[in-house]
Amino acid sequence: MPMDAGEIERMIREALPDATVEIKDLAGDGDHYAATVTSASFRGKSRVQQHQLVYGALGGRMGGVLHALALTTAVPQD
Repeated sequence: MPMDAGEIERMIREALPDATVEIKDLAGDGDHYAATVTSASFRGKSRVQQHQLVYGALGGRMGGVLHALALTTAVPQD
């Protein structure tokens, strides 16, 4: 069963409460999403570390319930 965009956003916000999260369903099938996540928690971290934080927030659902997620991360501009 595919994941709902709202559930993805909720899980990311629970792990990164300050984050702004934008989710787009790329194929209209509930399996292929793009996410843009901006969080101060990413400051000082490599892009890989930033992505690991987001994937960790999804609790192992990547590659299973959530088939594909094109991820963009950023640190907020002061």
